[in-house]
Amino acid sequence: MKRSDRLIGMTEYVLEHPMELISLPFFSERYQAAKSSISEDLTIMNQMLQHEGIGRLESISGAAGGVRYIPKVRTDKSRQFLSVLAERLEDPARILPGGYLFMSDLLGEPQTVREIGRLFASAFTGLKLDAVVTVATKGIPLAYAVASFLNVPVVIVRRDPKITEGSTVSINYVSGSSKKIQTMVLTKRSLKQGAKVCIIDDFMKAGGTIDGMRSLLKEFEAEVKAIGVLAEAEDEEDERVVTDYVSLIQISHVDVKNQKIETTIGNYFDHIQS
Repeated sequence: MKRSDRLIGMTEYVLEHPMELISLPFFSERYQAAKSSISEDLTIMNQMLQHEGIGRLESISGAAGGVRYIPKVRTDKSRQFLSVLAERLEDPARILPGGYLFMSDLLGEPQTVREIGRLFASAFTGLKLDAVVTVATKGIPLAYAVASFLNVPVVIVRRDPKITEGSTVSINYVSGSSKKIQTMVLTKRSLKQGAKVCIIDDFMKAGGTIDGMRSLLKEFEAEVKAIGVLAEAEDEEDERVVTDYVSLIQISHVDVKNQKIETTIGNYFDHIQS
């Protein structure tokens, strides 16, 4: 096999298995090539991944070593993507009652959702997570996008129990914005005790829903290592019950009367290394 052909195959495999340790003998046997040639291929691949701004290869030495693809987005690329996203969210046609914004179109765009997932994964790659947790329903596509880059399962918290999910754990929580008591449930089989997780949600006002998820996860003795939200409402900061989180977009002001939305890039760049 030509090196060019082998590089295509190896790159495809590495990108499809992020955060997974892959041994050199595996590639050597798969492509019938010497380990020295595979090592040279991986050096070329690592250079191109970094050049394209989509990540890097981490080398692990020793008998049980190999390489691991670490997803990462170059700062200039992520800033450009978030600037465009913030501009799209300023369309006044998105204003909904209660100061919410219509974002279902964005959450239905595979490429947009994939890039959002890549950004969150870039911020969370060093946390050694066991799962990505979200609440039904709009946070689900974002959670799967993040999980695909971290190579971990998705756990979905629901408002109502499903008979097909077996026994569940449920809690009551107070919604941060409406101040109403609501219920959320999680099936007992979905998460192992003591798991390290991140929470992903599409929109946060006061943070009551995310705080409720944290309380529910305590029943599983899970450790919430990170919280990521696509958009946060700045005008709810005084009443916010969640303070440690990563946001991509901040909704600075929503003027329903004059049909105007002001947005800025969130605190994302405060949580990542350049």
